[in-house]
Amino acid sequence: MSLLEVEGLTVTYASRDGPIAAVRDLDLVLERGQTLGLIGESGCGKSTLGKAILRILPEGTQVEGFIRFDGKNLATADEDTLEGYRGRNLSMIFQDPMTRLDPLMTVRKHFIELIRAHEPDAKGAGAITRARRALTAVRIPPDRLNQYPHEFSGGMRQRIMIALALVFNPSLLIADEPTTSLDVIVEAQILQLLNSIKQDFDMGVLLITHNLGLVSEYADEIAVMYAGRIAERGRVEDVFAEPLHPYTKGLLESVIGLETTALKSIPGQPPDLLNPPSGCPFHPRCPAAMDVCSTAFPPTTHPRVGRDVACYLYP
Repeated sequence: MSLLEVEGLTVTYASRDGPIAAVRDLDLVLERGQTLGLIGESGCGKSTLGKAILRILPEGTQVEGFIRFDGKNLATADEDTLEGYRGRNLSMIFQDPMTRLDPLMTVRKHFIELIRAHEPDAKGAGAITRARRALTAVRIPPDRLNQYPHEFSGGMRQRIMIALALVFNPSLLIADEPTTSLDVIVEAQILQLLNSIKQDFDMGVLLITHNLGLVSEYADEIAVMYAGRIAERGRVEDVFAEPLHPYTKGLLESVIGLETTALKSIPGQPPDLLNPPSGCPFHPRCPAAMDVCSTAFPPTTHPRVGRDVACYLYP
C-alpha cells in the first residue's frame, strides 16, 4: 500500500463572492522514501493541497474525496483522529519560519510545547533529550536551546522548523517552499539536509515549490499543477527532457540559464477560480489549443511509460 493516496480530492473555500474550488478532482500517490516535487504558478492550489492532507484548512472549507494515509481516510476523519496523526505521523514545514516561531519563546519552549501537545505526561528531561536529538539531526548545536528565534539566521530558523517537524520521526513530510527567502548556498544546505533526513527515516516528502532547479536536483518525480488539477506527472529526468503538456513546456522555457539570450513567459494569467474557464483551464493561454479543449476537461492519459498527462494532444 502506498504511503499516501489522494483520490478525487476537491477543496472548496467559502468566500463573499461564492465558492472557490482551489483543488479539483485531484489524484495523487506518494510512496515511502520518495520525494515528489509539486510545482506550478502561484494560486494553482499547491499549498491548499498540502494543508488539505493535514486538514488544517479555514473553517467552512469543504473537502470531498479521499486522502488515504495509514489505512484511514483523513478527508472524513474526526478531529481526535487527525490530532493523533498531525505532528506525529504527518508533519509540515511552512513558508517563512520567522512568522511561525514565537519570538517570546525560546527554542526549548517550542519543543516542550510541541511534545506535550501530543504527550501531555512527557517529562521535561525526556522532552529536552528528544529536542537535542532533533537539533543535532539538523546540524544545530544543542547548547542553543535557550536562545530566541531572533538570535538565529534565516537558515538556522528554517533548520529549527525542520527539527520541530521531525521530532516524532513522521512518515510523511510536507515541505511548503522550505527555502523561501534563503540565499542559494543556504538553500542548497537545507535541501541536502532534507534529502539526508529522508533517507535516514525512510520518509515520503511532498516538496511544494516554484523553484524548478530544486525539483530537478532533489525530487524523484515531478507533478505539475494548474488551476487545482494535475496537468502532468513523471520522473524528473523524463519531464525535463521531454515535457508533454503545453503548460509544462511553458514553465521550463521560462527558466533562465547560462545560455539564455531572450526572456520567455507564458502569456496571460492563471484563471479566476471563481469563474474558471470551461474545459481545460489552460486552454485560454495554450498555444496548441483546439476546439475540444474548451468543451470538457481532458482525461489523464499515459502516452509514455511512467508518464501521466491531462491533455487532448495525447489521445
